[in-house]
Amino acid sequence: MTRVRAAVGSLNQTPLDWDGNRDRIVEAIDAARTADASVLCLPELCISGYGCEDAFGAAGVAATALDMLAQIVPHTSQMVVAVGLPLLHDQALLNAACVMVDGRIVGFTAKQILAGEGLHYEPRWFKPWPADARDTVVVGGEAYPVGDLVFDCGGVRVGIEICEDAWAVNRPAVGAAMRGADLILNLSASHFAFGKFETRKRLVVESSRSLDVSYAYTNLLGNEAGRVIYDGGGLIASSGQLLAQGPRLSFRPVQVTSAVIDVAATRMARTRSRHWSTARVGGNNLTVASAFSWPELEPTSATPSIEPWESSPNLKEEEFLRAVGLGLFDYLRKSRSHGFVVSLSGGADSSCVACLVALMVEMAAGELGPERFTEALGDPPGLRTTATTAKRVEALLHCVYQATRNSSETTRGAAVAVAEAIGARMSCLDIESLVADYRAKIEAAIGRELSWATDDLALQNIQARARAPGVWLLANLNRALLLATSNRSEAAVGYATMDGDTCGGLSPITGVDKAFLREWLVWLEKQGPVGLHPIPALAAVNRLAPTAELRPGEAHQTDEDDLMPYPVLDAIERAAIRDKQMPVEVFRLMRSRFADYTIEQLRAWVERFFRLWCQNQWKRERYAPSFHLDDENLDPKTWCRFPILSGGFQRELYELREYVARLPRAAERL
Repeated sequence: MTRVRAAVGSLNQTPLDWDGNRDRIVEAIDAARTADASVLCLPELCISGYGCEDAFGAAGVAATALDMLAQIVPHTSQMVVAVGLPLLHDQALLNAACVMVDGRIVGFTAKQILAGEGLHYEPRWFKPWPADARDTVVVGGEAYPVGDLVFDCGGVRVGIEICEDAWAVNRPAVGAAMRGADLILNLSASHFAFGKFETRKRLVVESSRSLDVSYAYTNLLGNEAGRVIYDGGGLIASSGQLLAQGPRLSFRPVQVTSAVIDVAATRMARTRSRHWSTARVGGNNLTVASAFSWPELEPTSATPSIEPWESSPNLKEEEFLRAVGLGLFDYLRKSRSHGFVVSLSGGADSSCVACLVALMVEMAAGELGPERFTEALGDPPGLRTTATTAKRVEALLHCVYQATRNSSETTRGAAVAVAEAIGARMSCLDIESLVADYRAKIEAAIGRELSWATDDLALQNIQARARAPGVWLLANLNRALLLATSNRSEAAVGYATMDGDTCGGLSPITGVDKAFLREWLVWLEKQGPVGLHPIPALAAVNRLAPTAELRPGEAHQTDEDDLMPYPVLDAIERAAIRDKQMPVEVFRLMRSRFADYTIEQLRAWVERFFRLWCQNQWKRERYAPSFHLDDENLDPKTWCRFPILSGGFQRELYELREYVARLPRAAERL
């Protein structure tokens, strides 16, 4: 025997959905067996779900995971299967992998390098396992080895890494390879971020080359717990060659990908390498032997297949659509809601959200088929009888345009055009009487009239807030999710009305900056995603300058007049928040990047950003859950923490003003 068919399974799991998680694991095992695979790697913590958060602190979670494991074991006959679960051992909770061979447990490994950055908080719940250590754990009355182990399964040696383990210098795979591992299985829960998959692919391919092994990497799939999206995309590589790549961002809850690896070839490659010796680091103590009979396989050639959209020159635009679409689909079905409500203003943000919903419906129904699509959503009212994409969108998406005296026919026309183009149900309401009633009551209470000269912000905000009760009522009546439409640029400076345009149960685009959203809408208008279509009606939206339309028309209000040009705002945000630079450093960087603006303009914008950032942390704390789409997120619950109350960079902003005052006026522009 020299050749082995290895498989990786991407699963769309849900925290604490014990029966559902077990059933999808069993489905993946059966699918791998049908594909004639003998070894299968399943994702990190896939029995319990990765995103259990502080529920990991409940002893019952680890106990139930073992109960589910006992139900999974019998399904692994004639296979080698690795599955992730939380494991209690010696007063510590471990992020563990169980290795099962031919219908029996043979041992456990535990994660050595815990993920504790960004949206990961594993050290809060788990303890790291020390390298080169072995112990015994009792499960179901039986004693099993646990530790930094290599499993000798019928002569093929299998090592284990768990997600973050592979990204560290002192990674477990090095020790496993030194002990003769032929195949490394990586059980991962690696979150989606723009462009991250290529980095992940390079890691897998290079690991197989540098360690002279075959390397099988699997990942979770979908919106598991609410905020984080996993893109799946299992990978199998051997000796520096990518053999197989699984689908990414699929709406199918189970995806299994396999390839034939040549054990003899990697062993011979190792004999030619000067990095290896005959010594076994850790000796036989760290090797667990188990009998297993491998089937004979014929040689095969492998060419990884990828989806057409993954070769698109507009990959970020494609990833955004498909990641958010999958996130919306999973959030809808896992929350058992019957659809979405969007307050469609005719502007870029709300149009973007509405189009994402419509395209999600088209993509999901296309991949799953209408029947499975309807079943996955719990058969909401009116959906099963629909026969076209437009009718499905109409059943699941209700858009509302709410006008005050400051709203224009231009934005109303743009909103209606978009809703008609995507097939959404559309309602246009006039709420001026509600605004006037609120205003009259407060004027009576304070004993004076309100005016734009003295009460500008309050008069803007009451219009936005008056829109909230109606859309909430509509969402409640339909058992639908109300989607908020704020973007990351607005979140950074608090350019939003709390309990107004921020109201909603989910805020799908808060992780994305305004400049990208505007570019994405132009792409969607003129080109559109691979395999789908453009939406030309967006031209009416893309012609408009972004505006809240909360001041009287003669004020000609625009977002960028209120704040600063969005490209400048986004550049300041990245420098100040992502790169942790102080005001003077940010100002100097902006001068080098935006030479067309004056020194005083840039100074004012940098100062405005820092002031508004500090003042509005409380708003970011109150935003509805948002999707994590890149590693520049501002969500304080998953990525970017900042005090609600602070000194507001007063000293640093004074230094900025002093620095600018010393600049020669001849250097007004670079």
